[in-house]
Amino acid sequence: MCRRVIAWLGRAGLALVGWRFVVGSALHPKCVVVGAPHTSNWDFPVLMLAGMVLGVRPYWVGKHTLFPWPVAWLMRALGGIPVDRRAASNMVDQLVEKMHASEQMFLVMPPEGTRSYTAHWKSGFYHVARKANVPIVMGFIDYPRKQAGLGPVLWPSDDLTADMNQLRAFYADKQGKHPAWQGPVRLRAELDAASTDAAAKRAPEGQPSNAV
Repeated sequence: MCRRVIAWLGRAGLALVGWRFVVGSALHPKCVVVGAPHTSNWDFPVLMLAGMVLGVRPYWVGKHTLFPWPVAWLMRALGGIPVDRRAASNMVDQLVEKMHASEQMFLVMPPEGTRSYTAHWKSGFYHVARKANVPIVMGFIDYPRKQAGLGPVLWPSDDLTADMNQLRAFYADKQGKHPAWQGPVRLRAELDAASTDAAAKRAPEGQPSNAV
């Protein structure tokens, strides 16, 4: 089936449920796409239809428990990559290797890591992009507007805060299906840094802080 037909089917599917696909940036052959906000199982079919519109096969990361026999083959055919999240650092290295070995890879990673509320994003998407030397594309789902698509492109730098500020600015007005389950756009590293700074400021002058 040609890409034009697939793209037409994707647009038709989104239109059927009243959604619109928005593209605000050029498509890169290899990139990490942030999938946010992620608060519902309905995000997945919207993602697949969006991939059809683009004429690409979106890859996505899922817990290894989602790939049992006999459906494992289907999950992989849909672009699924099983990972054991108990080995987070190894997961990043595996995804980087897969990115290097592929001529084209559109890797979608929901940084919230869960549909429930979480106090911070998981940093895997950021580390994969930096190690693989590929851009981060700000993919989004916005239920009030019934829009899904691609926003700006971010090339990770040496300034984590500046990079995250760009992400925060973009996602500030994006809303998931369940807003109460939508957490703040920040990484644990930012929380740790803020905690260390606060502890240093509280320490009496001339005495070292106990923060680590």
